[in-house]
Amino acid sequence: MQIGIIGAGSVAGAVAAVATRQGHDVMVSNTRGPNTLSSFVDSIGCKAGTPEEAAAFGDIALLAIPLKAYRTVPVAQLEAKIVLDATNYHPERDGRIGELDRDEITTSELLARHLPKSTIVKAFNAITAADIESDGLPSGWPGRRALPIAGDDAAAKKVVAELLDELGYDTVDAGPLLEGRRFQKNTPAYCIPMNSSGLRATVYNTFNPLAPRRTPLAAPDVGGR
Repeated sequence: MQIGIIGAGSVAGAVAAVATRQGHDVMVSNTRGPNTLSSFVDSIGCKAGTPEEAAAFGDIALLAIPLKAYRTVPVAQLEAKIVLDATNYHPERDGRIGELDRDEITTSELLARHLPKSTIVKAFNAITAADIESDGLPSGWPGRRALPIAGDDAAAKKVVAELLDELGYDTVDAGPLLEGRRFQKNTPAYCIPMNSSGLRATVYNTFNPLAPRRTPLAAPDVGGR
C-alpha cells in the first residue's frame, strides 16, 4: 500500500518507520519542502515530498500535524481517499478553538468539514510516537496492544483495522466519528497501553456528553486477549 503522510514530526516518523518495515511504500511531507526531510529518507528509506505530493501519492493518508494547521491540508488531492486523523487539541499550542472548548465538535469532525469528499477515520492519536515503534506485536500474541478508532464509514474502518493489524496492533472500533471523544486527550484511554478487552471496556465506560450511552460498542467482554 502507498501511504502518504502529511507531517514530519515524531508520530509521522514512527508510523513511517513501522509501515516501511512492513513493506509499505511511504512518503512523508512538510510545508518546508522535501529537501528538509533527508534524515527521514536516509534513516527510514521512505520518500519525501510536499503535502500535496504526499496526499496525491497515498492510497491512504495520515494527518499528523498540529491541529492549528488543519486548514492547510490539501483538499483536492485527498478527494475519495481515507484520511487517518492523528491530531489532538492542545490550546497552548493551537490557540483556543471555541467549538472544541464548548465540546460542540471533535478534532476529526473539524477535519471532515475541511475535507468533505474524503473519509476520515480517527486513529493514531492515542498512542505516543515511541510506543508506535516499540509496542507492536504479531497478530494473536497474548496481551497485544489495541488502538481505538472512530469513523462514519464501516468499509474505511475495516481498511484501517487491517493496516493496524499489519503494524502490530488490535483495533477497538468506538463507532461514529463523534465517538472519538471517548479516546481524545485527557480521557482514560488516551495513550495508555491496553489489550483489546481492557480498551473496549475503558472506551465503553467513558462518557460522551453528546451521545451518552448511544454507543455501538458491545458491552465490555470479560474474555479476549
